[in-house]
Amino acid sequence: MSTSGNAGEILRERLQDAYYATLPDPGNPGHAVAFGTSGHRGNALSGSFTESHIIAICKAIAEHRKTLRATGPLFLGMDTHALSLPAFRTAVEVFAANDVDVMVQEGEGFTPTPAISRAILVYNRGKKSGFADGVVVTPSHNPPEDGGFKYNPPEGGPASPESTSWIQNRANALIAEGVGAVARIPYERAHESGRVHVMDYVLPYVRDLGNIIDMKAIRDAGIRIGVDPMGGSNVAFWDPIASEYGLNLEVVNRTVDPSFSFMPPDRDGRIRMDCSSPWAMKNLCAMKDSFDISFGTDPDSDRHGIVTAGGGLMQPNAFLAAAVDYLFGHRPGWDKTAGVGKTAVSSAMIDRVAAGLGRPLFETPVGFKWFVQGLLDGSLGFGGEESAGASFLRSDGTVWTTDKDGIILGLCAAEILAVTGKAPDVLYGDLEKRYGATTYERIDVPATGEQKARIKRLAADPSLVGKGTATTPEAVITNAPGNGASLGGIKVVFGDGWFAVRPSGTEDIIKLYSESFSGETSLRRLQGEAFGLLGIER
Repeated sequence: MSTSGNAGEILRERLQDAYYATLPDPGNPGHAVAFGTSGHRGNALSGSFTESHIIAICKAIAEHRKTLRATGPLFLGMDTHALSLPAFRTAVEVFAANDVDVMVQEGEGFTPTPAISRAILVYNRGKKSGFADGVVVTPSHNPPEDGGFKYNPPEGGPASPESTSWIQNRANALIAEGVGAVARIPYERAHESGRVHVMDYVLPYVRDLGNIIDMKAIRDAGIRIGVDPMGGSNVAFWDPIASEYGLNLEVVNRTVDPSFSFMPPDRDGRIRMDCSSPWAMKNLCAMKDSFDISFGTDPDSDRHGIVTAGGGLMQPNAFLAAAVDYLFGHRPGWDKTAGVGKTAVSSAMIDRVAAGLGRPLFETPVGFKWFVQGLLDGSLGFGGEESAGASFLRSDGTVWTTDKDGIILGLCAAEILAVTGKAPDVLYGDLEKRYGATTYERIDVPATGEQKARIKRLAADPSLVGKGTATTPEAVITNAPGNGASLGGIKVVFGDGWFAVRPSGTEDIIKLYSESFSGETSLRRLQGEAFGLLGIER
């Protein structure tokens, strides 16, 4: 593993100075703790991710976990962003002082989100009380200057809205009161307190992979596999994986650099480690002919990007559909009634595949938390989001993780090729022949506060939608069919496709999703309907 150069050190020092020196203003909404679909994300330079935030969040978690009967250890991990290490150290100090046993990787090593989720579930297996929970310090695929903090309760996956709301509100109250009263133990003393326990997250995860992926098939096929950790937390996992299972696997970039200076700019010119973006994945795509299959993961390893030798980077929905079709046909240990979990803004191709398999479809709002219970009890064999995050059951039909796992999705792509002789993009082409082709696109659209508020008004009164579109919609959906939960926006269905819009809770953008069953021209018409409905000039 190579380490960062001058650019990374300069960014690290600048962000860490701001992390410790900046005090959030309780009267400034931009400085508040705000849990999104998974956790709190912010920036030390803007005062939204500071030591005070982490002190308050950790104290709130220490209080809240008792209500969940989580009196066992807390599994703590972090990714490679510059703000992750200082936040990790603050968390150790606060948790140890508040009587929480913390499990950490030796040598302050990086730990992927799925390794934390798996560790929680393995520890809690068969227990009636004294449950473990976890925290991952990560802003996911977001820019180098960002920081993030996610809480995973005893179920192992993203926390419920009830939990995140309580933690958020309690943390903001603590900031308003002043976090100086929160108990802390200096970092070195915390490690001597008996509350901090060093463990290995790597080998237990690696050695368990054979229970969810057909590693023997991959080995025997001898396929050439390329992996790009994108400077993320799984960089130390791949050599043990290759050694344990005898894989022909090459890590194409081992650099860990908090500035992520090796990354190509994303579509808007910013650096993001988004393994579903053709711009961010440009480096790996340029190497596609060197491997039979290759894939990338984001910094906390909960997302995946699949690159095939013949087709390049797969659109996330296309791979999810191909994976669903393959897995349900090659996992005889799964319950025959186990269903397919997808978000309402994922491709309708997944609906068609599920129907063709005779499997129930569980359609939810955005957020992997909605799949947690189904993966836990085996009623869902697979749960996936359009943003290239998914997980699925072990081969015997029991739970693997209840958070997204980019590592197993990448290895699943290799298994598909090894077992079927077809790359996942070829398998998806077969699905298009069987079920018809679709054209899908997600766009982040700059929007005013009024335009974002308009979505909320339309969701409150769906009858207004038909008055604002040129074509009368067949349906306006505001609650997910699978669980009845609010979509946080609207989904408008027409005869030739659909669009959905959601206002971002953290940025001045609207997320527009659209899919046509009739090609590119139809897709642009659907997007035009959305722009017209919201009063957005394009």
